[in-house]
Amino acid sequence: MNMLRGLLMAAAVALLGACASHEPAPVEERGAPAVAAKAGAAATVPAADRAGFYTVKKGDTLYSIALDHGQDYKDVAAWNYLENPNLIKIGQQLRVVPPESAAPVAVAKPVSSSGPVEIRTAQAAASANTDSYKREPKGGKIPWSEDALAKARQGDVAKPAEAKPAAAEKAADKPVEKPAVAGDDVDWMWPASGKVMAGYSEAGNKGVDIAGKVGDPVVAAAGGIVSYAGAGLRGYGNLVVLRHNANLLSVYAHNSKLLVKEKDTVTKGQKIAEIGSSDADSPRLHFEIRRQGKPADPQKFLPPR
Repeated sequence: MNMLRGLLMAAAVALLGACASHEPAPVEERGAPAVAAKAGAAATVPAADRAGFYTVKKGDTLYSIALDHGQDYKDVAAWNYLENPNLIKIGQQLRVVPPESAAPVAVAKPVSSSGPVEIRTAQAAASANTDSYKREPKGGKIPWSEDALAKARQGDVAKPAEAKPAAAEKAADKPVEKPAVAGDDVDWMWPASGKVMAGYSEAGNKGVDIAGKVGDPVVAAAGGIVSYAGAGLRGYGNLVVLRHNANLLSVYAHNSKLLVKEKDTVTKGQKIAEIGSSDADSPRLHFEIRRQGKPADPQKFLPPR
């Protein structure tokens, strides 16, 4: 009996050992981590790295962003579906170029026939050519004769004058139009009569400061459209921005009074504001010229005086 019990216990121990030696194999997921890694890599590319986008930084306003990119703030708000221009957040990515300015993608279109292809026999083709020759206008042709043939061989028969296409005549008669104003081709004048207090500096002053008394006139340095009129740009006080063409803006800051509103069309020399000291230590006009949003030295544009 003891021997039987011992054999049973030995068999049980061996069975338990065999079960314990077969641990579950680890589960390895193949393919999923690689896909996740690719998705993560794509997600780390910021939209600001794409051409035409800007990431909002501390101290930015929609007005300053638009001015720095040579755009109207209302356009920037519309491109980014912003109902309130004053509500933008640090890190927010904004489109600063028109959506339609992206390079168009060329699409190849299959060549399609405008109608069924007509197959004719040689005889039918010859007949058609003969018919068409008979239906041609008779102007410029003379009846056949031996005399006419002889003259034709000598080159005495005058050839019919070729009709000049009407479109070509109109194109030749149409005067060449002068191209629209572009680039720096703008007629400038000084926006105020005072002396220059501070000149342009790439590292500091983005324009020139012109001295004056409160109430002195500020005039448009060139004809254009009012892109902005208000006090929403920190450090500029009461501000007017004029757009002159696709490339050039002019900026008039620190005014005491604004005499124009947004979308107004103004002419060169028109009074648009009065000199003041808003956001400045003393009465002055801060004047800038921006080419494609980037500040440029106004004295390189303005006439010498």
